[in-house]
Order: sequence, then C-alpha cells, then structure tokens
Amino acid sequence: MVEAVLIDLFSLPANLQNNIQGLLRNTLETIEKCSSIPVPFVYVMCCQRQGSKRSGEQESLLPALRDFQHLKKRLEVVHSLTTAAALYTIKQRLDEKDLSIIKVILPTLRKDLMKVYIDHLFTAVYQFEFEDLQVASGGENLQIVEPQSEGQTLPTQDVALIRSEIQRYLESLPSLKGELTILRSSLIPDDIFLHGFTTRTGGISYIPTLSSCNLFSSSKRRDPQVVVKENLRRLANAAGFNPETFHRVKIDHANAVYVMGRTEPDSYDGIVTNQKGVTIAAPGADCIPVLFADPVRKACGAAHSGWKGTLLGVSMATVNAMVSEYGCNVKDILVVLGPSVGPCCYKLPHESAKEFHRIDPKCVRLFDSASPYIDIRRATRILLESGGILPENIQDDSVTDQNQNITFCTACHPDKFYSHFRDGSNFGTQIGFISIKD
Repeated sequence: MVEAVLIDLFSLPANLQNNIQGLLRNTLETIEKCSSIPVPFVYVMCCQRQGSKRSGEQESLLPALRDFQHLKKRLEVVHSLTTAAALYTIKQRLDEKDLSIIKVILPTLRKDLMKVYIDHLFTAVYQFEFEDLQVASGGENLQIVEPQSEGQTLPTQDVALIRSEIQRYLESLPSLKGELTILRSSLIPDDIFLHGFTTRTGGISYIPTLSSCNLFSSSKRRDPQVVVKENLRRLANAAGFNPETFHRVKIDHANAVYVMGRTEPDSYDGIVTNQKGVTIAAPGADCIPVLFADPVRKACGAAHSGWKGTLLGVSMATVNAMVSEYGCNVKDILVVLGPSVGPCCYKLPHESAKEFHRIDPKCVRLFDSASPYIDIRRATRILLESGGILPENIQDDSVTDQNQNITFCTACHPDKFYSHFRDGSNFGTQIGFISIKD
C-alpha cells in the first residue's frame, strides 16, 4: 500500500505555469478517489524562483488545497531552488514518519531525470512507483495514466550535472550535533603517520540512529552513499587526507587481509599498505576498528574485529601480512584498539562465549549464564601478545592514564558513538583510519 505520494510540479511547461492550481486540484482529486484508507501523505514539489518569496508562492496554491479535508494534515508543499534540495527535504519528511513506499506523479519528460535523483538520494529501503502526469492539448485538462514504456537512458553529461547539483547542495548543509571530532592515539608517531578514530558528530546524516557523521551506507539503511561521501569529505578536510585515495575494508567478519597493490578480494576485514598518501580504514559500531603502524619499515594496517573476526585472528593476520609483505619486525609494530563495545555491555550466547573462555577465562563474565558478558578487547590483546606484539605496543582500555584512553565503550556513550548493539538495525558507523605521510 502506498504510504506517500510525491507530485512533481517542479518543471512544468511554460504554458502550464499559470494553470498550476488546476493541475494540482485535478491531481489531488485523483489521489482522493483512488486511495484506500488511510489517505497517504502527499508532498507537492515546486520550484522556488530566484528572488521570489516562498510564503507568497505557497499562498497562491492554497485555493487548490482548501477543499481536500482528508489531506489537510497530510499535505505539504515544498518549494526549493533545485530538484536536489526539494527531494532531499521530502526525504527528511519520509524518514521522520518511517515511510518507504512512495508513488511519484510527474510529467513524462521528468521521469528519467527523477529516477537519477532517486537513485542517488535514496537506498533500497525505499520502493518507488511512477505515474505519468499528462496534459491534454488544450493545456487545462489533466489525466494520470500508468506509464506505457520506459524512457530513454539519460546522456552521461546530464547524469554528471545531477550528481554535481546533489553534491553542491549537500556541501551547503550545516553540520549536525556539533563539530567533527577525531580521537588520536599518542602511541602512533604523528610525524610519520596520520591517523584517528571518528566519533558521531560533525556530519550531515539526520536520522537519529545515523546522526550525524555516519560513514557507511548499505541497502538496508536509509543513509545513501552520497551522504556518506559528504561526511567522508568533511572528515578528510578536518583530518588532512585525500578522500579520493581512501580505502575501507569490505567486511566479511572473517580474517582475510588485502595487501594494497595486489588484486583486491571481494571481501576482507584487514588491509595493509606501505604506499604514502593512501588512507586505509576499518569501520566499527561495536566491532573494534584496529590500527597498526610500523614506524621503522613505514607500513600500516587497519582491521575490523568483531567477535567472529577476533576468534578467527584477524588482528594477527593483519600483523602477519605486514611482516611477510614489508619485512616488518613484529616487535616494532604498534597496535591501537579504537572505540568498541565493552565488557560492561556486550553479551553472546553461551556456546560462543565458550570460545572466548578458552582464550582466557577473564574474557568472560557470568560464564554460567545463558548470555555471558564478553571482553573482545582483552581477547584481542591476548592473541596479539601471543603472536609477538609487545604489551607496551598495544593501546586499549587497559591504559593506566585514562586521559590516554580512546577505547571507549560505544554502547555506553550514545552522544559520542554509534552502536549496533544499542541502536538496532538502522545504525551508524564510525571508522579508524591511518596513512603514511608524504
């Protein structure tokens, strides 16, 4: 069942500009007649002319809206200078109400354009269907018909223009929830490496569980790739790296490691490089983003270590890749564990807890319960030390000076970090990143 209707009056032919009230009235009448109860939310998308007063334009549409009492509290007119701005505003309204099934009524000539905007600003969470807004030759009568055939693919240059318009609009948006904040470790020498762990502030993501510097997009979440890209651009500006040479691991919750310069696997949880100016990163939203740095051989790595990856030894797999590929000495490698879910909050089923208990009984609290508390950080440290990493070369939540602590519990700090454990399926993601300075 359609949850919302979007009426695109943004770019009407010139001969219809004076008849916009009639167009809108006829369209709304059709929606009222065809809709089941409850009536869907309706958004009318109009162009705000340069220099015009928005309130005046809205007043001009009121006569066409007054008679539709069923739609009274469910209808909104959105005026914007660009299609990107109007559609993004409507997306915010849809997300506020958790609406996902949308019918778009628009002029036939706008359909291919609109599909490109939708492909960039929405994810697979949303379902769209299209109806044609067709005008009879007299210029006054309106009929809505099902589309008979797909339109032609837009020229590449038109798609590029749309992307540029969307990017400019997103760049103009203010940062949310405060300034962008980066946590840095004193263990990694900043004269050789650029590194950090992000928090959730300073981006443009507005959905509560994603707000505001979400750095991961997927088909199951409501943050599109273009928003994540803008968040990354702002992070790159603040941190001082090039977002065009940024590489994030492709999570598989296992222990494969990608050596940059070789053929990239379809999925991997560790990545290593000795190339200068290339920034590598691992995400985390409870799972541990782990950074590795060898100041002697000037090589670095990043790993995503959840409970499965921890048990499979992804951190030592990353260390071993640095040793075998770049001639690193394991005793020179520095390892920093970033913000992640702590043993105060994280539980696993008893069968999975047994594996951590085998590593060290201190990794499990309330072992005899159905869902014991697990310390994946302690397990990671033990496995690293067993592999030859010096204890003093590992920074985690066991540091004596809490002013040096950057391994905060993500679940305990909703103002600073995202947490899958705490926030559910539509969660945001922070990252740990590192690069070798030029």
